[in-house]
Amino acid sequence: MSSCERKMDRLPSPGDNRDRGRRGLLRAAAGLLVVPVLAACGFHLRGQATYEFSSIYINAGRASVFQTQLTRALEGGGNAKVLTSAESAQVILDVPAITDQKDVLSLSSSGAVQEYQLIMRVPFRLHDANGLEWLPPGEIVLRRAYTFNESEVLARDAEEQRLLREMQADAVAQLVRRLQAARKPA
Repeated sequence: MSSCERKMDRLPSPGDNRDRGRRGLLRAAAGLLVVPVLAACGFHLRGQATYEFSSIYINAGRASVFQTQLTRALEGGGNAKVLTSAESAQVILDVPAITDQKDVLSLSSSGAVQEYQLIMRVPFRLHDANGLEWLPPGEIVLRRAYTFNESEVLARDAEEQRLLREMQADAVAQLVRRLQAARKPA
């Protein structure tokens, strides 16, 4: 094959450009159809969080990492100010004791552990200085399972720590969403 024939093979035909234009038009039309469908199902991008209260005090006891993450989430994405004293706060969030639990989920035929389940419980109560409830007392419960192999103990320990961090971040996000639903008692 000569060099001219090879160059001719690589040149686009006029029909190729029309096909590309049609594909682009079809993609744009599909994109325009997806937007109303997403809007109809209630999907919307997360924006600035709004709370019924303007200031909050977080009483998380020994859960300082959780309190730090929650403070960052509240201040970074909403209109509420996190205060360092309960006396001047409009509402008080009590998170008495976060508990982590590790249960055996399954065993092999020889009795060795094959799977573990991690359970994180985050109880909470939102009230004002007079003790009036802004949210009913609740609890966020998160569960994660992972496989275990005795020959990979270090890797599984690292996976467990990663799962616990993810669970804590998920608990913070869920608590922030619940705080958005809080209303001043009548």
